[in-house]
Amino acid sequence: MRRLCLAALMLDAAMLAFPRAAGAGDSWQDSYEAKTYENVEGQKLPYRLLKPEKIEPGKRYPLVLLLHGIGERGTDNARQLIHGAGEFAKAANRQKYPCFVVAPQCPADRLWVRKDLKQLNSAEYVMSEKPSEPMALVLELLDKLPADLPIDKGRIYVTGLSMGGFGAWDLIQRRPNFFAAAIPICGRGDLAYAAKLKSLPIWAFHGDADPLVPVVRTKVMIEAIRKAGGTPKMTIYPGVGHDSWTATYSDPEVIAWLFQQKKPKK
Repeated sequence: MRRLCLAALMLDAAMLAFPRAAGAGDSWQDSYEAKTYENVEGQKLPYRLLKPEKIEPGKRYPLVLLLHGIGERGTDNARQLIHGAGEFAKAANRQKYPCFVVAPQCPADRLWVRKDLKQLNSAEYVMSEKPSEPMALVLELLDKLPADLPIDKGRIYVTGLSMGGFGAWDLIQRRPNFFAAAIPICGRGDLAYAAKLKSLPIWAFHGDADPLVPVVRTKVMIEAIRKAGGTPKMTIYPGVGHDSWTATYSDPEVIAWLFQQKKPKK
């Protein structure tokens, strides 16, 4: 059973009924510009970028980092838009919450975290000393974008699902003071970093019937942060399997909560 669960994780529950990938002719997908980040060493990271419909002179806007799951890995720079990206691109949300959204794509042979699949669901989960190669490029991109775009550094958010949920936890553990808020979905973090996250607004989501990433992974992380003095939020969907992201991203309260978060001014 454990081997079957790990094999299924390679596809993501989303891929069991794979929808049409984003591409030309899909208006909201086309609103995400296709770009590639390349560092000085020649390493490349494909990503999509959604910009505010109207950028006012002198104004800065929030940035949302959206990390996809295992099933959306590749090099087409399109599949990563299948889940979550559409909600931020809705006309109502773009009008109410003008922002930048960056959606990078992880290569097919890599993960957002420096682990193998067996380690993802092991009883003990320890964050690696260094980020995975794709995540290192994401961090470089996050440092570069505010220099190129009118981004409010006090309102940089991260969210991710499944493998991206692991990635969201990984990022906030590495940079607990960088983000204004995090929404990790059906992922897990390293309990050793709970105390460092006590001041960060976090809202974690998971289905209690998840067969791939057990719900306990989220519960123990949230409990550890609360024990350290933090006040993270947690929503557990009863009877829901691995796909806990559809309900999360389509909930107006979740989107509203995210954009309300700001880093304290120093």
